[in-house]
Amino acid sequence: MADYNHTEQCTLSVRLSTDGFAFALSRPLAQEGGMEVENWEVDATLPMAVNLRQAFERMEWLGRPFRRVNVLVATKRFTLMPLEYFDEEQVEDYFYLNHAKEGNEQVEYNILRNSNAVVLFGVDRSVAGAVQEWQPGAKLYAQVSPLADAFSVKSRLDEARKAYVHVRREYIDVLAYEGGRLLLANAYQCRQTPDALYYVLCLWQTLGFDQEHDQLYLLGDLEARPGLAGGLREFVRWVSVMEPAGMLDLQSVLLCG
Repeated sequence: MADYNHTEQCTLSVRLSTDGFAFALSRPLAQEGGMEVENWEVDATLPMAVNLRQAFERMEWLGRPFRRVNVLVATKRFTLMPLEYFDEEQVEDYFYLNHAKEGNEQVEYNILRNSNAVVLFGVDRSVAGAVQEWQPGAKLYAQVSPLADAFSVKSRLDEARKAYVHVRREYIDVLAYEGGRLLLANAYQCRQTPDALYYVLCLWQTLGFDQEHDQLYLLGDLEARPGLAGGLREFVRWVSVMEPAGMLDLQSVLLCG
């Protein structure tokens, strides 16, 4: 059983998704702790904000103080722009150039120092309000943000170009790099494995990636796409599943500023 004493020394990282919530407690190295994770099943008939408040009420340890709270929002409503052109006063203008406006949405942003880019993303206002009521100092992130920054660093390790495919139940995020330089970041709606194969292989061809030498990494909810890795290996020689596939976002956000 997890020990929830002394949480004021710990970082809590939360993933909010229509698939369910994850609450990951990271202990400081002095306590020789790793990451303790509790999952919360959501009721799909209720709004996410209601599910979130129920989790706060029923998981009593969430009412304790924490050194830092990171909240990852799983969303395909995100867009990236170069950091040098970013103006905080125009975040909504930038975001709605690429997305249709939705009611009850607020636009947030994360600065990716390793990628020299900014991620703009939409969050339901009621969800953001529930988070702020619970932890006023919580930092909101798009789920893709810590992954994009971490992969920018990993992609510099050798000369091969690299693509990362983050699998969710209803869509995939794809990020591609060359020598640490971000080439592409996008989300594609797809609920079946053949659809995911189509999008990934089309991008591989469009970007001019080499089937023999460039590298493809998979992470996320791979159980939602059975056969994806095998299908990709029929066309791309270097396909690898990152471990732990479903936890890399919660781990990577610990390195974000």
